[in-house]
Amino acid sequence: MTAFFTLKAGELVPAPHARGPWSPDMLHGRLLGGLAARAVDEHTEPGFRAARLTVDLFRNSPLLPLTVASTVVRDGRRIRVVDVEIGSAHGKVARASAVLLKESTQPPGEVSATPAWDAGPPTGEPVGSGEWFPPFELWQLTQWGEPGPHRAWMRERFPLVEGEEHTPLVRAALAADFASPISHFGTAGLQFINADYTLTLSRLPSGPTLGLEGTGHVSADGIAAGQCTMHDESGPIGFCVVTAVANPGDRLAR
Repeated sequence: MTAFFTLKAGELVPAPHARGPWSPDMLHGRLLGGLAARAVDEHTEPGFRAARLTVDLFRNSPLLPLTVASTVVRDGRRIRVVDVEIGSAHGKVARASAVLLKESTQPPGEVSATPAWDAGPPTGEPVGSGEWFPPFELWQLTQWGEPGPHRAWMRERFPLVEGEEHTPLVRAALAADFASPISHFGTAGLQFINADYTLTLSRLPSGPTLGLEGTGHVSADGIAAGQCTMHDESGPIGFCVVTAVANPGDRLAR
């Protein structure tokens, strides 16, 4: 399987299938989130767990080599904060920040918790989506354009970087970008392109298959906010919030 990126002379060189759905020469934003998570993993150690990852997708990136730099900005007894910057020859294209928390004993008492969804593990063949066939396996539990909440299972088909296995955090970060179409797709297609996303996790995924369930969408004056619950096959693991701007006339409109 051809990876999305090959590491050459300190740069990550994208493959042709790293393109996104909006333009044939535009890098898919979810891969920037995956690269950010990969950088955060370098600052993880036993006992610390990534609990929050925010990815700002403030500039479209052509299919150009990328550089990734990360910095620990806070290293405390129970909290570690990491900043990540991703750039190309055109300048900075994305940034991210992550919060890693120290694992401890679960406190006593009961708290109202998000229930597991009633969707079993994916079955049958994965499907495509319109003019752009996703470079990951996708099982739609609801059809695009139908009333929500939208639901889907997904699983990666290609390594992120050549010669490397996906870590649980990278898998979650790649899937989290899909919260935008899950929460923003309407009867006229996907009319919003996300500017960022924030992934929050109580635990890392236990397997390669992840599910997203839309739990909210609000929009006004061309600005949208959406939220999803993320599941693995054992139950809910966290949430994803995305903000987006109107992008009418896009390639994904029906």
